[in-house]
Amino acid sequence: MADLQDELHTTAEVGELDPSAPPPVPLPEPEPDFSPLSDPDAAPLDRAHAILAAHPVADGYSGLPWALRHLPWYDLELGESTVDTDVPRMRRGHVGALFWALHLPEGLTGDRAVGATLEQLDLVKTVARSHPEGLRLAGTAGQVTDARNCGRIAVVLGPASAAAIDDSLGILRVLHSLGLRVLTLAGTSWASEAGLTRFGEEVVREMNRLGVLADLSGASPAIISRAVTISKAPVLCTRSAARALRPHPANLSDETLAELGAARGLCLVPLTAEQTGPSVRDVADHLDHVREIAGPECVGLSGTYDSGIAHPQELGDASCYPNLIAELLHRGWTEPDLALLTWGNVQRALRSADFTAKAAQQRREPSTVRIAELDG
Repeated sequence: MADLQDELHTTAEVGELDPSAPPPVPLPEPEPDFSPLSDPDAAPLDRAHAILAAHPVADGYSGLPWALRHLPWYDLELGESTVDTDVPRMRRGHVGALFWALHLPEGLTGDRAVGATLEQLDLVKTVARSHPEGLRLAGTAGQVTDARNCGRIAVVLGPASAAAIDDSLGILRVLHSLGLRVLTLAGTSWASEAGLTRFGEEVVREMNRLGVLADLSGASPAIISRAVTISKAPVLCTRSAARALRPHPANLSDETLAELGAARGLCLVPLTAEQTGPSVRDVADHLDHVREIAGPECVGLSGTYDSGIAHPQELGDASCYPNLIAELLHRGWTEPDLALLTWGNVQRALRSADFTAKAAQQRREPSTVRIAELDG
């Protein structure tokens, strides 16, 4: 017992060092966190992947629906070499949302155009349902975000051709109820080179009430000016670059770009050799120019893959967006500007369309006017 008491009495007090104990092993210093996203010295392509992982691409135009019509069989989740776009390549390219165009071959009008557009809508819904692990249909900004949070790529329906509504606001409402969210205003009697007729203006107002965005790519300057003036929601140009750099008919003049920027519209620059040039640097030049003239909140991306158009080098399919972002990083684009370019600006346009529709529906009943009443 005495021995035990002696041992207890000689035990070091709490907080005192025991001279007979071995020295403590020092803990390793925590390693600094140098992720590609935060490390300015990381390679541009590594930083591009990191930025896109946080701010994925909302691709403003895909011709995939029409391309799939001509395939007897396909599997977009496993990969499909006969097209430019499939789920594996979109994941490698960090695509978070995709606007699937419902455009038709030239020459389809009237009932044929309406029928073909309905078939396109049916095809897109079938494709989305048959690829549930990769794709999810979305009609609002919230649904696009939900799809991304669930690890799916959001599919937004549109743009469709103006011919699809066949001079009928009722057909516009039906198409909207089936999921249509973007309509191109060009190539009809009420949206021609001369501009929007009174019925065309009524179409824009009804689109605002429904939450359908106006696409002005390929529209005349007169249509663009009038649509920008009367639309309460942002307007889009889903496939337009800078005419000052490349004089393509669908590209926009600096005057129109400035007008679009002042109205908080959105110019989605296409990744096509015809409109922007043969290299990734040419595309970056157009993005620089649009940002300078219209502002960083007015510029976005439009892959235009599967549209039968040649693409610039290093941008051959939907997996190649990191190459473009790396080039922009090399030019000094900041992460906030890149976040607007890839994701934020398109989400803003979709949110604005939702808010505009909710407000308009409180003030305005569905329009029942017919083209003969206004333009007859």
